Amino acid sequence: MSLTKRITDILARPAQTWFEIRDEYASTGSLYSGYACILALIPAIAGFVGMAFIGVSVLGFSYQTPLVSTLVHAIFQYVLSLAGIYVVAMIVNTLAPHFNSKQNMTQALKLTVYSWTPSWIAGILMIIPKLAPLAALLSLYSLYLFYTGLPVLMDTPRERRIVYFIVILVVSVIVSILIGSIAGLFLPTRGPVSLRIQ
Repeated sequence: MSLTKRITDILARPAQTWFEIRDEYASTGSLYSGYACILALIPAIAGFVGMAFIGVSVLGFSYQTPLVSTLVHAIFQYVLSLAGIYVVAMIVNTLAPHFNSKQNMTQALKLTVYSWTPSWIAGILMIIPKLAPLAALLSLYSLYLFYTGLPVLMDTPRERRIVYFIVILVVSVIVSILIGSIAGLFLPTRGPVSLRIQ
């Protein structure tokens, strides 16, 4: 299946697509090389271009971060986001028995990778930093995808789905905060910057 078709299907018709995803063969390598590693480049590249060349506007001033440190930050955020997906999938799989769900690391990774699609696609808006709140808003569709995929891929009973979903949501937020914090360590607040009055 082509990358564009999978993206279109999971966004436009998730109910049917989750069943297709459940039944198809996949490995950690194929999920990363054929999907996650490609889509995760979108917010990384867009964020780099936005911060280094477009800049952030505050009180009539436009602030652009240093090119090299912004590139380093983008690389670390890219790598850490891919690691974060695997960590969340591990947690989904580990907690499965506590919610009467089936443990299956491959299915947990499928669920995490494909439900992340809206967040990655919305990341294109980071090319204009002031649109970051809109990107975050559009990324909320990832939560819906995860919720609809949970009973299909992890065989979660209806009565346990909401609690399982909330627990994973809390964990995902914590992982995202940690990724952002670690990546932020590589974006110095001092150094040569470009300021211009608008």
